[in-house]
Amino acid sequence: MFSVLSYGRLVARAVLGGLSQTDSRDYSLVTASCGFGKDFRKGILKKGMCYGDDACFVARHRSADVLGVADGVGGWRDYGVDPSQFSGTLMRTCERLVKEGRFVPSNPVGILTAGYCELLQNKVPLLGSSTACIVVLDRTSHRLHTANLGDSGFLVVRGGEVVHRSDEQQHYFNTPFQLSIAPPEAEGVVLSDSPDAADSTSFDVQLGDIILTATDGLFDNMPDYMILQELKKLKNSNYESIQQTARSIAEQAHELAYDPTYMSPFAQFACDNGLNVRGGKPDDITVLLSIVAEYTD
Repeated sequence: MFSVLSYGRLVARAVLGGLSQTDSRDYSLVTASCGFGKDFRKGILKKGMCYGDDACFVARHRSADVLGVADGVGGWRDYGVDPSQFSGTLMRTCERLVKEGRFVPSNPVGILTAGYCELLQNKVPLLGSSTACIVVLDRTSHRLHTANLGDSGFLVVRGGEVVHRSDEQQHYFNTPFQLSIAPPEAEGVVLSDSPDAADSTSFDVQLGDIILTATDGLFDNMPDYMILQELKKLKNSNYESIQQTARSIAEQAHELAYDPTYMSPFAQFACDNGLNVRGGKPDDITVLLSIVAEYTD
């Protein structure tokens, strides 16, 4: 029979052993981007990291790394509005808020809300609509906090398998949730969702986890198994390797988008909704590819 003293020693060893296994290192994201606009200007960025009507940002703060992608709704072009202005301004605003430290890592919806509110308060209304996805890595807690509104999204890959992914939000077929600013006469007619409607998740990540954040131009044209095949080419966590893999993924999605015989995820979804559709879906494509690594100043 153990004495009380012996039992206490065993408990102390167990506690100390558990503490010694705790990873006290700060984490960070090594991120590369690539994308294509529908106008075929491959890899050409507009001001503020925009590929066509898509926009994105990568921001670093002492407490967290933050990523964002947004997809401007192209239908506004029919009314003389450049869709990239809304998505690009939203992402640039969110990036500035992060760099200024005006955010809480565990609340990515707050970043989206603050960015959207700034757009609403502009003296000259910035008309348009956009989906949005925000991903935040808290350096110290090693937790990933996400907010996804619409059909952009993210995947987390570990050991060659998808361990986390965002949920797509659609009002109905090909009509995603979206942030909007409409002219007064169109309010109540144009779809407009609250940032609070974003799907939010929080979970732990590990060193070496791969995080892919992208607009629907990727996910509508490449199923998970194709993306995973491309990710196998990622050999290490240096920026050059990540950039090469991000470009490979974006290029394949871009090629498939214009293949009229390919049964894309978008075409399959259309068929599931009673439409006879085949082929890829020509669209702007934005890919942010990240690896969780040890933080270095």
